Amino acid sequence: MKDYKSYSNPLQERYASPEMLYLFSPHKKFTTWRKLWVALAESEKELGLNITDEQIAELKANVENIDFEYAAQMERKFRHDVMAHVHTYGECCPKAMPIIHLGATSAFVGDNTDVIVLKEGLEIVRKKMVNVMDNMKKFALKYKNMPTLGFTHFQPAQLTTVGKRACLWLQDFVLDFEALEFAHENLRFRGVKGTTGTQASFLHLFEGNHAKVRTLDETVSKKMGFDKVLTITGQTYTRKQDTRVLAVLAAIAESAHKMATDLRLLANLKEIEEPFEKNQIGSSAMAYKRNPMRSERVCSLSRHVIALSLNPYMTHATQWFERTLDDSANRRIGISEAFLAIDAILELLYNITDGMVVYEKMITKRVMEELPFMATENIIMESVKRGADRQVMHEVIRVNSMEAGKRVKMEGKDNDLLDRLAADKDVPLNKEEIMALLDPIKFVGRAPEQVDQFLGEEVTPVIEKYEKFLGMDVDIKV
Repeated sequence: MKDYKSYSNPLQERYASPEMLYLFSPHKKFTTWRKLWVALAESEKELGLNITDEQIAELKANVENIDFEYAAQMERKFRHDVMAHVHTYGECCPKAMPIIHLGATSAFVGDNTDVIVLKEGLEIVRKKMVNVMDNMKKFALKYKNMPTLGFTHFQPAQLTTVGKRACLWLQDFVLDFEALEFAHENLRFRGVKGTTGTQASFLHLFEGNHAKVRTLDETVSKKMGFDKVLTITGQTYTRKQDTRVLAVLAAIAESAHKMATDLRLLANLKEIEEPFEKNQIGSSAMAYKRNPMRSERVCSLSRHVIALSLNPYMTHATQWFERTLDDSANRRIGISEAFLAIDAILELLYNITDGMVVYEKMITKRVMEELPFMATENIIMESVKRGADRQVMHEVIRVNSMEAGKRVKMEGKDNDLLDRLAADKDVPLNKEEIMALLDPIKFVGRAPEQVDQFLGEEVTPVIEKYEKFLGMDVDIKV
């Protein structure tokens, strides 16, 4: 039964997915500790220590057999989480108890598990990014030729296309994906290093045989799925690894915030909206409202991830010598919340990009309201072809544009610039000839071609590489 009288983390209750929540669960953490102890004992046995097959078999058989209540009792007794779980494991592995954690320090299980979680967390993020990028690719292709009003400073500017604008968002995610791939590929295992990173305890176990200690380090790392292992550590792996990973998550959040902000502005302009469910309520008071609540939530969670990314910088900067424990509580909160929040962000973005609503007539209406001003250069050039003086035409259009703009802004009326120009005796073009110059697609430059090039060269290769990840079942809880 849910306890309604104690705090519950909203990331767990409302936002993050089951797979990301499991990654930071006690079960995942402590079964990974046990797998590390198995790998250590197995490797030590392979290198000649007096460890039996029976002990290894016992350890393997009880990886999932965790008495969490007993572990909690032991931690209250010892005030030490690792020793509590050594004794808990030993309770169900009495034959192996003497060799559990042999030669190791707490960071052997703690830090190596953290690196495993970082790696698997990045893999979950990668899978969801690929799905979001695939949705955005399809959207960009569908609307690559649809002219829309571009904005600079949120003021009307030259035309672009709906698809090209989507590629602006997608370009950011491509850059983030490259950083994610680098961080994932270069994540290094802490390995088997001992209390201050010197491997002194293992050198003693192997009677001064440096080659065996080095092999032990490499073997355990490979058994746990890592080809790269830090050669140099203190008691812990360098916290710069946390910095690198959370910087990637913050970059994804940065891109998500930018995209979601644009969508919120487009919703206000009534041009593009996020999906709105049949029974969804936009406001408790204003029944007509269609608030962009998913995009707003993306922005909200993104700010949290960006703020959390400052933590590892400060944590690493303030570590003393080989290690201090003031990183522990901080990292338990900051790293998990950053992953849980970015997980929620990507699920929201997948939901949004899977069903964005485009109001094509509204987009065209806004284009045609502004296009007369943008078409004036073409009108000048065509008039000069007909024998008009370029400088005279420039002045004619300037004066008429000011009057048309005043009519729109001060009187709230339609833009009548084209009618004014058609009626002006100095303009050698009639209304029909002027209108022929106003095909919006003529004003989007190479936007459609840029979409094709970008998607073909930068996005499609990523999606094809990870095609097996395509397809998500997203449950937006609230």
